[in-house]
Amino acid sequence: MKKGILTKKIGMTQIFDENGNLIPVTVLEAGPCEVVQVKTVDNDGYDAVQIGFADKKEKLVNKPTKGHFDKADVSYKKYLKEFRLDNASEYEVGQTISADIFAAGEKVDAIGTSKGKGYQGAIKRHGLSRGPMSHGSKYHRHAGSMGSSASPAKVFKGKKLPGQMGNERVTVQNLEIVKIDVEKNLILIKGAVPGPKKSMITLKNSVKV
Repeated sequence: MKKGILTKKIGMTQIFDENGNLIPVTVLEAGPCEVVQVKTVDNDGYDAVQIGFADKKEKLVNKPTKGHFDKADVSYKKYLKEFRLDNASEYEVGQTISADIFAAGEKVDAIGTSKGKGYQGAIKRHGLSRGPMSHGSKYHRHAGSMGSSASPAKVFKGKKLPGQMGNERVTVQNLEIVKIDVEKNLILIKGAVPGPKKSMITLKNSVKV
């Protein structure tokens, strides 16, 4: 069964399993999320569930969005996300989705926006090697050869060059859920997930198991 939830990245820590092995984990605050809209094939052409996360002040919500929340009779949310689910009809508007939608041991995909590093050189951005640092060399951290001169007389697409690094949508697949804290709405995932602290992370069932 497909399922998903919106979470907020709290940070990283480490825990010990039953055998005393140390496991690095990322702590995610999973909801609680509320179902704002249920889309069906008859009305919208596809099945999906729209959920909201993190309360928002009424004065910060524009009129169209305010009407959308008022129709669903749910509190105003800062984030909205749509999940395409085959079992969307099983959800109801106003229903609460919390951390217990997943269980320990399950595999999930984490989707987030990576940390922005700004404009970076080819060495930091692509991991290229530097040039000689002595013997009169004036070539240290440049991107390297651009290609032949007379032919093809151009730089091919995909050439590893300096530029904007990070701040991209990143999906990390097949992450294992180590622990679920239902009371505090926390999900502990083995390893790291993309993005800085307090950023939004979308959790879905793992596509590749």
